Amino acid sequence: MNTYYKIIGIALIGLMTLTSCDSGLEELNINPNEPEVVPSHTIFNRATKRVMDNTRDGWMGGRMIHPWVQYTAQINYVEEDIYQYRPASAQTGWDQLYFAANNFKKIIDLVEDPATAIMMEASGNPQNQIAASRVMLTYTFLMLVEHFGDVPYYSYGTVDPDFQALQLNNGYLNPKYATQDKIYADMIKELGEASSQFVLGESVFVSGDPIYQGDAAKWKKFANSLRLRIANRVKHVLPSAQAAMNEAVVAGVFESNQDNAALHYGTAALEGNPLWRAFFVENRTDFAVNDQFIQLLQGVNGDYGEDPRLQQMAAPINTRIADVGNGNYTPSDNVFDYQGMPYGLPETRISANNNQNNLSFFSSSILSPSHPEMLMEFAEVQFILSEMNGWSQANYEEGVRASMERWGVAESKIVSYISSLPAANQEHVITQKYIALFLQSQEAWSEYRRTGYPDTDILLLPGEIGTEINGATYTFVPLEDIDDIPYRVRYPLGEHSFNGENYQQAINRLNHLDNLHSKLWWMP
Repeated sequence: MNTYYKIIGIALIGLMTLTSCDSGLEELNINPNEPEVVPSHTIFNRATKRVMDNTRDGWMGGRMIHPWVQYTAQINYVEEDIYQYRPASAQTGWDQLYFAANNFKKIIDLVEDPATAIMMEASGNPQNQIAASRVMLTYTFLMLVEHFGDVPYYSYGTVDPDFQALQLNNGYLNPKYATQDKIYADMIKELGEASSQFVLGESVFVSGDPIYQGDAAKWKKFANSLRLRIANRVKHVLPSAQAAMNEAVVAGVFESNQDNAALHYGTAALEGNPLWRAFFVENRTDFAVNDQFIQLLQGVNGDYGEDPRLQQMAAPINTRIADVGNGNYTPSDNVFDYQGMPYGLPETRISANNNQNNLSFFSSSILSPSHPEMLMEFAEVQFILSEMNGWSQANYEEGVRASMERWGVAESKIVSYISSLPAANQEHVITQKYIALFLQSQEAWSEYRRTGYPDTDILLLPGEIGTEINGATYTFVPLEDIDDIPYRVRYPLGEHSFNGENYQQAINRLNHLDNLHSKLWWMP
């Protein structure tokens, strides 16, 4: 069922409950063990976790975006790696992101409603709660617009007749799909206003903030850094974007890894990292590190030599998944003790390549329940600044250093690797950004779509020749009519039925209708 109609159903149930109280039996509809108004910090905690859980999981992440950007490859369902489309993954991603966005809006509504405002003050400074919710609304809508294209959009600070999402109270049961140019311009504006709204020295949330534990100064830096990311994405098609980048830097972006925006997970099954849960709770041990990525870190592909992040990102072959889970293995300094799963295989060649003893799975650091999921990090900011400063060598090297330090690489290895880096240019800066963004696949996907890097010296694209573990060759033949990485995700099937007129207008604005090879507004 369409997301909006789910929300409508909840609203109608609530209305029926209210009208049923007219007989004077109101007390029968009150659960004394259920608070009538949930504190805003608990809503924020659940919403942020919902965003990350449903984009870094074994479905939208594991079966779509992670393999598309060739960080991972499946060892069983290889047809999905060669673009057999799974509509349910797109539907779940769409639904969960809109549910999360509705939660962030709910926080703002509670803080601003005179009937609940005083109660919400117990959760943190009201202005800070609104500002952090605006940042996370932007982060959530960024994923929606960069997955699908035009989408129903909500803005806290802009009144626009095309921004109709999350507003059932205003009668928008079938919201318009706002155009991408409007959405990007508004996201940039929203982040600028949110940055200015933070009250430093006051708590954002006294608890329930799994990213910054209520630190307003760090939230402000995240708002500015995210603004820098978005403006950099569209600077060639949005004239105001360059000025926004300058404003973001002046307002203060990330200055070290201490500023990284990372969602911190717990150790219980329900609290654990989504990829860990896929492996050890749901028993979906379907994902290995992609051979294209392993070869990049081995120095076989690319111009960077042996990368000491390999041992931090992957486990050597002959390491049981159970041993990865408990850290009971020894990383190898020999980069050829690591073997990725060949990508783009024909289905008939699975069994010749998917013996788990011959493959590298993720490191124990990644496959731990408490592994944090990165929303944005200092290394990415440095790579953006390198581009902004004419492919600055200093920012480029600082980005590589920041990434290696975050992954726990020894100082001597960092110095050695950086000393042999090729000079900064678009190819090398974006490729190093790609390495640093490992498993932040949404951002790596967007950067590839914007720049074309990493190129085919590193990635294996449809029609190209790959190599199996035994040295045999094969051709990557996609199951969709596309000769590149998919450019977008199709709209959920429910939109055809429940919001058909607006859906049709949106797909008519795409250059190949509702297909994987339709380009987004900012793509060259």
